[in-house]
Amino acid sequence: MEATEARTSLGAFGEYGGQYVPETVMAALAELKDAYWRFRDDAEFSREMDDLRERFVGRPTPLFRAPSMSAELGCRVYLKREDLCHTGSHKLNNALGQVLLAKRMGKERIIAETGAGQHGVATATACALLDLPCQVYMGAEDVRRQALNVYRMELLGTEVIPVESGSRTLKDAINEAFRDWVTNVATTHYVIGSVVGPHPYPTLVRDLQSVVGREVIEQSRELEGRLPDVIIACVGGGSNAIGIFHPFIEHKETQLIGVEAGGRGMDTMAHAAPLGAGAPGVLHGARTYVMQDEHGQIVETHSVSAGLDYPAVGPEHSWLRDSGRATYVAADDDEALEAFGYLSRTEGIIPALESAHAIAYARKLCPGLDEDAIVVINNSGRGDKDVVEVARLSGRDLIAQGGA
Repeated sequence: MEATEARTSLGAFGEYGGQYVPETVMAALAELKDAYWRFRDDAEFSREMDDLRERFVGRPTPLFRAPSMSAELGCRVYLKREDLCHTGSHKLNNALGQVLLAKRMGKERIIAETGAGQHGVATATACALLDLPCQVYMGAEDVRRQALNVYRMELLGTEVIPVESGSRTLKDAINEAFRDWVTNVATTHYVIGSVVGPHPYPTLVRDLQSVVGREVIEQSRELEGRLPDVIIACVGGGSNAIGIFHPFIEHKETQLIGVEAGGRGMDTMAHAAPLGAGAPGVLHGARTYVMQDEHGQIVETHSVSAGLDYPAVGPEHSWLRDSGRATYVAADDDEALEAFGYLSRTEGIIPALESAHAIAYARKLCPGLDEDAIVVINNSGRGDKDVVEVARLSGRDLIAQGGA
C-alpha cells in the first residue's frame, strides 16, 4: 500500500486503528467524530485556534540550528523547539484544541491521563484558560517520578488521581480514564494525550499536532532553501513524532526516523519498543503494535522516561512501519541519560528525557551522513521535569539536599 492511501476518515491505517470499545462508548465516539469533522472546517473555530496558538501557546516555535552539534557531528543539525511552547512541550497543541472542541460540544467536565505529566499540565492549563473542571489520572510511579508536574497541575486547579494498579504507569492511567469516561460519557470529554485509542482520536490528535511538521516545512525552505533529509523524533504513544512526520509523508525525499525507548536493552523485556519487538494486537480501543507475551497478554514495560513507558503505539505509526515510509529504532536508558547531559552542555538546552532518545540516535546517525545533510530533531519538551529524577539516578538526592 502506498503511504498516501491511509483511510483515516474510516479510522483505518491499513490494518490498524478501528474502534475496539464497549458499546457504551460508541455513541460518544460518534459524537466526537461528528463534532470534529464539523468544527475543523468552521472558520470561527479555526480563527480561535490560530489566535490561541499564536498568543497563548507561542507558535510558531523556532527551528534552531544547533551550532556545536552540527560542528561535532558533521552535518547540519536543527532542533524544532517544541520545548519553548507554553507549558514546556508539544502537548498543548493537542490539549488546547480538544478542550476548545469539548466546550463547543457542551461538555461540562474534562478528564485526561498522563505519563510524564506534560499532557496533564497542558490539559490542566487549557481547562484553566477555558474554565472547565479537570481531573487527571496518573500512575503512582509516574506521580513519584514527576512530582513537579503533579504540583503544577494542582496549582492550575486540576485534581490528580494516582493509579495504584498494574505497573502504576501510563497504561494503567489510561485504563482508569477509560473507566471514568464509560461512566460519565454524557457530560465528560476524555482528552487523550497521544495518537492512541479508538477512532477518531488518532486522527484528531495527529491533525492538532501536525502544525509542528507544517512549520518545519516552511522554516526549512526559508532557512535552507529545501526540505530536511532526515526527521528524527522519539516515539511512545507517538504524538510528537506523528505531528512532525505527517506533513512529510508525501515528501518521500525526507527520511522519517522514530526512536523508541530501549529501556535496559532490546535483548531484555525491560523496554518500551512495541514497533521493534512487539506484535499486532489490540490495546485501548485500537489495533496496533503491542508489547505482549506468547498468550497475547500485555506485558509490563520500562523506560527511564515516563512519557515513553507505554506498551503500544499509535496505529498510524504501525502502518508507517509496515509500509516502510518510516523507520523505527531504539535508544536505551543509558544512551538517553547521556544525551540529556550532552545537549545541556553542548547547546544550553535541557531536553525532556523523552526527547533525549531522539538526540541519542542522532549522535549515532549524523557522523555517517554527508556534511550538507539537513537533520531535524523534534525537541518535543524541556527537561525541567526530569532534573530531580536524573539527579537521583546519578546518586544525588536534590530533595533531601533542599530540605537540609
